[in-house]
Amino acid sequence: MQRATQAWRGLLLRDFSIESWWQGSLLSRVSGSLRQWGKSSRLVQTLDWIGLGLVLLYWFFSAQSSTGILGLILLAMAALVVLGWLVETPNWLPVHLPLGLFWGIATLATILSPVPYAARDGWLKLTLYLAGYLLLQRLLRQLQFRDWIVGSLLLVSLGMGVYGLRQYFYGAAELATWVDPESGLAGLTRVYSFLRNPNLYGGYLVPLLPLGLAAICIWPGWGIKLLVGFTTAVNFICLMLTYSRGAWIGGLAALGMMAVLLAQWQTPHLPARWRRWTLPALLGGGAATLLLAIVTVRPLRLRAQSLFWGRLDTSNNFRLNVWAAALDMIRDFPILGIGPGNVAFNRVYPLYQRGNFSALGAYSVPLQLAVETGFIGSLAFAWFLLVLWDHGWRGWNTLLSSRDPEGLWVAAGLAACTGMMAHGLVDIIWYRPQVQMLWWLAVALVTASLGSPRSSTAAERPSS
Repeated sequence: MQRATQAWRGLLLRDFSIESWWQGSLLSRVSGSLRQWGKSSRLVQTLDWIGLGLVLLYWFFSAQSSTGILGLILLAMAALVVLGWLVETPNWLPVHLPLGLFWGIATLATILSPVPYAARDGWLKLTLYLAGYLLLQRLLRQLQFRDWIVGSLLLVSLGMGVYGLRQYFYGAAELATWVDPESGLAGLTRVYSFLRNPNLYGGYLVPLLPLGLAAICIWPGWGIKLLVGFTTAVNFICLMLTYSRGAWIGGLAALGMMAVLLAQWQTPHLPARWRRWTLPALLGGGAATLLLAIVTVRPLRLRAQSLFWGRLDTSNNFRLNVWAAALDMIRDFPILGIGPGNVAFNRVYPLYQRGNFSALGAYSVPLQLAVETGFIGSLAFAWFLLVLWDHGWRGWNTLLSSRDPEGLWVAAGLAACTGMMAHGLVDIIWYRPQVQMLWWLAVALVTASLGSPRSSTAAERPSS
């Protein structure tokens, strides 16, 4: 029993010190000579502010369908991360070990890919996203930057939400066949704001709901609370009006997880006789409201019912055929897959395509991971999720016991990750740059509070 416990702790990296490994590495010794220069360099002294500016630019430009400039911003983020490694001691965490392993497997899958030149495109995107995550984690360790990063994102989402509501009331062009023309939903307006795709917009909104709820609880002042509350309400309404069933599943999972964590947070403030019923009342009330909306609002009811129509629904039928082709690809490339990225997928998928069901991806994140990096890559990513959740949950409980309001950001990160993974079971908008960096923001919110030095502003900020 003791060996099993030790093995489990080892798997979760609870006792692993990655910083000790880094200090003895060759790269650490090489960068040591540059640290003295970094102490006097103005560029290094303003590194975080430059990084903050890049993040704010990323949020602004991710509010549109064009993604070219986002790649340039990610490239600049990667340059800052590398510079930070050379002149400072990185803040390594155990969760970085499985993440680095996944990147290494993706690199090997690229080299051994049946279409290596196409896979290089996906590998480069993956590398830039991971660099963006490392920069976000660095910035989020400072509370004033955390407020800027989350606040600017919510402000951008408010502008998108207002435009999305305008589309609902005044109509929006249907840029693709998003609704089965033979169903009762033909002609339904699905809002997509500036992203030109309701499923993408829905996926964009899923992580913003728990972020908004956390901000309401953490940020002081009724004015800012009302603004964030209004923004979150607009985002929720727009999520419903996308009529994206996958985003609905993700939003339900994110809000459900956030409700559980907020109930834990608020329970000590409630009378003893109410504590037992707080969570059941919260979840039961939410479920009853959702059921009432589905029963009374015909478009919602028809869209929800279509989940159970099987191949009678064109969207369901499309996904089932794509999933079958993806399983055939996994069968033929089970170990390391075909290499990362949609370019590699588009080169290989036509060989397995069923009928006229062309696709840009596997329409399921687990399947896409297995197609791109095989079972080895899928296991590495699953290990990353397991370690992330274990360390995040233990960090949440530590901050909960100390009543540190910054723990609510960890809660928001966990809830956002839960919702995005739930959505990813049936779609792959998770790979789009507008959504991918929101995923790494959620991961960074979880990891930034684990084992990091706290800013002095933590003691100055009043709890709410």
